[in-house]
Amino acid sequence: MDNSLKRRLEMSPLGRMSSEDITDSVSKFVAHGQGFGMVGTGRSLALFTSGGDSQGMNAAVRSVVRMGIYVGFKVYCIQEGYQGMVNGGDCIKEMAWNGVSNIIQLGGTVIGSARCKDFREREGRKRAAFNLIEKNIDSLVVIGGDGSLTGANLFRQEWFSFLQEFVQEGKLDLQKATRFKQLHIVGMVGSIDNDFCGTDMTIGTDTALHRIIEAVDAISTTAQSHQRTFILEVMGRHCGYLALVAGLASGADWVFIPEKPAMDGWEEVLCNKLSESRGFGQRLNILILAEGAIDQKGEPITAQYVKELIVERLQFDTRITVLGHVQRGGSPSAFDRILGCRMGAEAVLALADAKPDSPACVVSLDGNKAVRVPLMSCVDKTQAVAKAVQERNFQKASDLRGKSFNNNLKTYLTLNKRKPSDEACTIDGKVCSSNFNIALMNIGAPASGMNPAGRGFVRSCMLKGYRVLGVADGFSGLLNDDVKPLGWMEVASWVSEGGSNLGTNRNIPDKNCKEIADKFRQHKIHALMIFGGFEGYQSILKLSDERSEFAEFCIPMALVASTISNNVPGTDFSLGCDTALNVITETLDRLKQSATGSRRRVFVVETMGGFCGYLATMSGLAAGADAAYIFEEPFTIKDLEGDVQHMKAKIKDNILRGIVLRNEKANNNFTTTFIEHLFQEEGKDVYVCRQNVLGHVQQGGAPSPFDRNLGTKLAVKAANFLIEQIEENKKDNNTVYTKSEKSAVIVGICKRETKFTPVNYLQKATDFKHRIPEKQWWMKLRPLLRILAKHESTYEADCEEVFNNHMT
Repeated sequence: MDNSLKRRLEMSPLGRMSSEDITDSVSKFVAHGQGFGMVGTGRSLALFTSGGDSQGMNAAVRSVVRMGIYVGFKVYCIQEGYQGMVNGGDCIKEMAWNGVSNIIQLGGTVIGSARCKDFREREGRKRAAFNLIEKNIDSLVVIGGDGSLTGANLFRQEWFSFLQEFVQEGKLDLQKATRFKQLHIVGMVGSIDNDFCGTDMTIGTDTALHRIIEAVDAISTTAQSHQRTFILEVMGRHCGYLALVAGLASGADWVFIPEKPAMDGWEEVLCNKLSESRGFGQRLNILILAEGAIDQKGEPITAQYVKELIVERLQFDTRITVLGHVQRGGSPSAFDRILGCRMGAEAVLALADAKPDSPACVVSLDGNKAVRVPLMSCVDKTQAVAKAVQERNFQKASDLRGKSFNNNLKTYLTLNKRKPSDEACTIDGKVCSSNFNIALMNIGAPASGMNPAGRGFVRSCMLKGYRVLGVADGFSGLLNDDVKPLGWMEVASWVSEGGSNLGTNRNIPDKNCKEIADKFRQHKIHALMIFGGFEGYQSILKLSDERSEFAEFCIPMALVASTISNNVPGTDFSLGCDTALNVITETLDRLKQSATGSRRRVFVVETMGGFCGYLATMSGLAAGADAAYIFEEPFTIKDLEGDVQHMKAKIKDNILRGIVLRNEKANNNFTTTFIEHLFQEEGKDVYVCRQNVLGHVQQGGAPSPFDRNLGTKLAVKAANFLIEQIEENKKDNNTVYTKSEKSAVIVGICKRETKFTPVNYLQKATDFKHRIPEKQWWMKLRPLLRILAKHESTYEADCEEVFNNHMT
């Protein structure tokens, strides 16, 4: 990197970080010295949505348009998908920056989608090619499923032959044909089914899960009241992802999916399981069936057949609910908005990087990174899944779905086993002793996801013959002997409940280690499981440090980070932060609606998070906020004044609302009230300013599907880890003793892998004063938030100044 560019990066209020810390494609973009109007000058791109709609498509459309304009492309939107491309004319419309304002929160696709018979024929594709060339378009962004992407790749392959024919027919001169001899294509997958191989999640899947889980939670109350069995049919003709994850997140009694058909004789097994559950006092049963569910012979399993089976054999009051297209509807979740923003920006940068020989690619999600993968290899793999199911090679179909799908399936099958007896049980041919106790406690502020994780942990341990002791209110409850065994049915309803049913507080071991050690010995605690935030991390650190003094602490210990702040090292995501993000994003949507109705109104909103700016940054990206002030990225009065000027220009240009976010501890002097007063005073002739402190509403609500799923999977893996440690370190006198650093860990997701990181290894990577990790992956998204928020009037004033001050 040349020195002048380095100095400009260091001066930027966006980063104050090295280019290596910025998201890969944006840092590459900067390293090449490319700024506004420098990459795509003279080039035009068009984007369209095709196939079935999915929530989050509008976020992707907004991102492509604004990032495209930012880097200098002329950007067109093609209305009604391939049909609009074939029709041409007014269906291919140039977009301005403010043309995509106020759409990020909308479901569906504002530019329309339609099936197109014409495009399936070569003559139709030829007309589409001529319409693009007339607009000087040589780059396409396709948002759709595998069929739409396959059509785009065929179109790309035929492109040069179309040019030759146009020249021969006199419709195109040779010079222009030479200029547009290559069509560049980048795809994004919009599909609620999550049926595309090559990406962890497709746009729309998370929101569809929200709709399903909302329906399950609503149905559960009426089922509980009347002792009913409900069969929910969800979408997924060729993919059981929605049914599988919804079943895992809702604690369903049975799931029917095409990749893992029920075993021969499943009818008998199902009826016995349902009958047994009623014997345990369970008043409701939920079964989730993918529309493509089949049996081992490949024959369809319908909701009606399952209902008739249960009514005939068990005489249970049974109802069917077919969710249908409601799964495609509604406002997109925070996850889908952020995914759409990230994928859209990456798609534009991929086109900016494209060379004549660049293959068509699709932008996918790999862990927490947006990456580019070859389009057709993913399409071929996706189609291979359907073929494997058709050939009844179900293991191959499941393997092709990928590691994430198989982890979900494995966890579901583990927790879906019948209730174990109270006696010692045999797992994998090995007798596990129930003489060992694992203590479970929650430490820190409550976070949605604690209860689903607790349910998964208790049941996983019980299945292997271990007793779980529930400790109420953390270490305070332990000292008060508020400890009792947790049972299978006692945690049955926890999967859908927010907060902490065990109770929690922020007290950590300090000067009372001796008293805590006495309680460990009194209650015969052989391992410790904590769900909690930074205080939980500090607690395990303290207990492991005191092992030389107290033998009672020489036991396996694990923490699953559970805090809305997402400020615990050793994991990319903590339980509760996704639920909090959705609460904040929904609130911001309502404020934007209020601002639009009131006209010319700016809201300054304070979020939680301590010194961690995760919530402010990610909710700002999800809601299309104009700025998000956080502790990790210092800002000055000049930065605030620049944002005031941006806001004034934006409001004057008829975008009649603004959102500014501030993390609660972003700056001691630039308080939320100060920022509100500054914006009010400086913009008093243009807009009015209001302040909102969201407060503890961010900790409430039912856990999101993401938090339920993540909590359950991490809890099962944590249970397996502790049990393995007990078995490795148990002594003849029914005690456990280990001082290994690897026996005290944080269990978390790093990129896409589950890691068991010793807490002692994480100390050097932790800022204990501010209770945050030294490095946080989401900081790489900060430049994207500003790029997508800045109005074009800012750039028109002085492109070079924008590059100096805002590009990182």
